[in-house]
Amino acid sequence: MKATVYVTIKENVLDPQGSAVQGALHSLGFAEVNNVRIGKYMELNLDTNDRAEAEERLKAMCEKLLANTVVEDFRFELEG
Repeated sequence: MKATVYVTIKENVLDPQGSAVQGALHSLGFAEVNNVRIGKYMELNLDTNDRAEAEERLKAMCEKLLANTVVEDFRFELEG
């Protein structure tokens, strides 16, 4: 089963990397861009066909390693 995990900085946390990218885009003439937020994208292949088990295991992976839940949010999608 294929899992896609998205990790993003929480809305109330400053994102200096996103601010730097926004500033660079503005300096390149893309003035319409505002509020850039940087995150992480991951693809994992899970050796299970049990969707409930996969969701439970993915949640544990995100909470223990893939996301810093103090400052980041996560969500995932499952295919298969």
